[in-house]
Amino acid sequence: MIQFDKIVLENGLKVLVHRDTTTPLAALNICYDVGSRDEDPNLTGFAHLFEHLMFGGSVNIPSYDEPLQQVGGDNNAFTSNDITNYYLTLPSENIETGFWLESDRMLELAFSEKSLEVQRNVVIEEFKQRYLNQPYGDAWPKIRKMAYQVHPYSWPTIGKDISHIENATLYQVKEFFYRHYAHNNAVLVATGNVDSDQIFQLAEKWFGPIPYREVPLRNLPQEPVQKELRFEEMERDVPIDSLYMAYHMSDRLAPEYYTADLISDILSNGHSSRLYRRLVIDKQMFSELDAFISGDNDPGLFMISGKPANGFSLDQAKEAILNELQQLCEEGVESNELEKVKNKFEATLVYTNMSYLNKAMGLANFENLGDASQINNQADRYRAITPERIRETAQKLFTPENSSILYYRARK
Repeated sequence: MIQFDKIVLENGLKVLVHRDTTTPLAALNICYDVGSRDEDPNLTGFAHLFEHLMFGGSVNIPSYDEPLQQVGGDNNAFTSNDITNYYLTLPSENIETGFWLESDRMLELAFSEKSLEVQRNVVIEEFKQRYLNQPYGDAWPKIRKMAYQVHPYSWPTIGKDISHIENATLYQVKEFFYRHYAHNNAVLVATGNVDSDQIFQLAEKWFGPIPYREVPLRNLPQEPVQKELRFEEMERDVPIDSLYMAYHMSDRLAPEYYTADLISDILSNGHSSRLYRRLVIDKQMFSELDAFISGDNDPGLFMISGKPANGFSLDQAKEAILNELQQLCEEGVESNELEKVKNKFEATLVYTNMSYLNKAMGLANFENLGDASQINNQADRYRAITPERIRETAQKLFTPENSSILYYRARK
């Protein structure tokens, strides 16, 4: 059980504290409720751009990293479709330095053409490295675009097109910042060897005076139910063919989410999982094979990817996977097989929650979803899943009309 205290400042900032005296360190995590799904379809990649811009100096502090390093701290960030998350760790006696740094960049960044140009170039190079110059780099953006016709999950976090960042103006960047990076659109979590009263006082001191901002209500287009199989082929200069499959699944808070997550483990988590054991080891049809869920807040995707071994075509590879999915739909799963993946998940969860930083990120994420206390219910949600629920969810997921399939061929 992860115990925590919580207050909400008058300006709307949610502040959570979890005390962990087993470490002399502290973590400060700020989760902004903004991701790539909140972007203009013609101005994508902005949330990811801010992951970089937020480290380029703020209105009163020209260097973010230097003062943090001077007090023994470290920091990083990540962006997803749904959130932008910043975190730092440092000795707990220096925690106020973290509040000073984070509050100043929430107040206002040191916006300049020079800073924008520096970070723009970093993002452009990352885009090229990840999607344009890396083998199979454009496969998942392609399958997302196939699966989503109207929802903004159709483009990757880094952006739909590199030109959106290349042509971004300082005015557009500032506008995006003031719309989304605000105390009333954020969760602050402090964990480690910290005191709740001290953290609440520091939060009020450093974040309380920040002026209120109007954060727009999220009103995203809802993806319509897919009613027919989508299939495409593409050819690239890659070593071998690859197969990509995507099935629409539930949102993050639905009970079916947890069941789909366990199904991905049944199929592909470890050498004893079904797809690996049967298609990689026994039949030697694949050199690589994986199944996983996208983990999105809105309805996401159940994804399968694999590279057929020499002598097997993409058609044969696809049929072999479909046969395994059909078997799961028809026969379900034995209790002992389900118990195995539950135990593995619970062990991973316990290990993850031993880290004060992981607890900070977990609390922030669940509070952003609506209720931080849900972090303590995850094991129970997975434990409650029955073989019948596995079979029912598999039958709902793995229908032809719910699928998008991409053949990624190696150019001969």
